[in-house]
Amino acid sequence: MDNIIFGIRPVAEAIEAGKQIEKLYIRKGAEGQLMQELKDLCIRHRVHFQEVPVEKLNRLTRGNHQGVVAQTAAIEYVRLEDILERVPEDETPLIVLFDGVTDVRNFGAIARSAECAGAHGLVTPLKNSAPVNAEAIRSSAGALTVIPVCRVGSIRNTLKQLQTEGFQVVAATEKSRKLLYDADFRKPTVLVMGAEDTGISKEVLKLCDEQLAIPLIGHIESLNVSAAAAVMLFEVVRQRIGPEN
Repeated sequence: MDNIIFGIRPVAEAIEAGKQIEKLYIRKGAEGQLMQELKDLCIRHRVHFQEVPVEKLNRLTRGNHQGVVAQTAAIEYVRLEDILERVPEDETPLIVLFDGVTDVRNFGAIARSAECAGAHGLVTPLKNSAPVNAEAIRSSAGALTVIPVCRVGSIRNTLKQLQTEGFQVVAATEKSRKLLYDADFRKPTVLVMGAEDTGISKEVLKLCDEQLAIPLIGHIESLNVSAAAAVMLFEVVRQRIGPEN
């Protein structure tokens, strides 16, 4: 595990210093004044922590962890507003949003395709999402150190905000009868990619303006999520650089 900090005071100091915490594990049932102060600090700084058995902490580090192990972020996350402000005036915004993509290799591969396709940023939920760690960065061929990444507490609220900003929200789902080739990607677009096994959640699908499928001719019913993302992204590129644009 990369970028490990352990011990109550070192972790508290990291949070107070503004270090971005990717994961924070606290021993289940841990008590005491210092531990309570750390939990209160997490609440104030909106740092999510997970209570786990001590065996998990022992697997993460052999050091004297005092019931606390944190993994700091391998990249600097940005706000959604930062992504929107950085879009050049002569470019049409394109954002990729993850809904339950938990495999770091898939996450990294999608980030690589997104960067190659000129996407302006990635949005991922705080919970139920692959961590942006060293393996994800390797899988992205370094794209995750280049393309801005935003973590959000609520996907639904984020999509609603982007819709008010003029974005169309497009879901990639094999369950749709409308094909991606029948959509207009020449306007500001959020491309939503879902979980490897269950796809996009029902509550997120309801918010999407378009549900688009990739036509499949073979016997297997769906593409890997990273392959599907690449197909979708480069249809966006095709439309935006086409002669009619």
